[in-house]
Amino acid sequence: MKPVEKATSVGMGLVSGALAASLFRQVWKLASGRDDAPEADDPDRTWTEVLVAAAVQGAIFGLVRAAVHRAGARTFQRRR
Repeated sequence: MKPVEKATSVGMGLVSGALAASLFRQVWKLASGRDDAPEADDPDRTWTEVLVAAAVQGAIFGLVRAAVHRAGARTFQRRR
């Protein structure tokens, strides 16, 4: 991987993480009516709430990361 591609990939990773975090907060607020997602060690939250939040967060992060990296790969592929 060329240095420019590597730097771009790292930058896209940071952007995709921030985008996914923002999207997760919005989805969680819409789904649960609460501003904050549960932490695993929060004694006031149920198992179901914690595990559903973790599953939704993982799905969103995976989807956004894959979409951003795929778009970047296609962009570099077209430039060659």
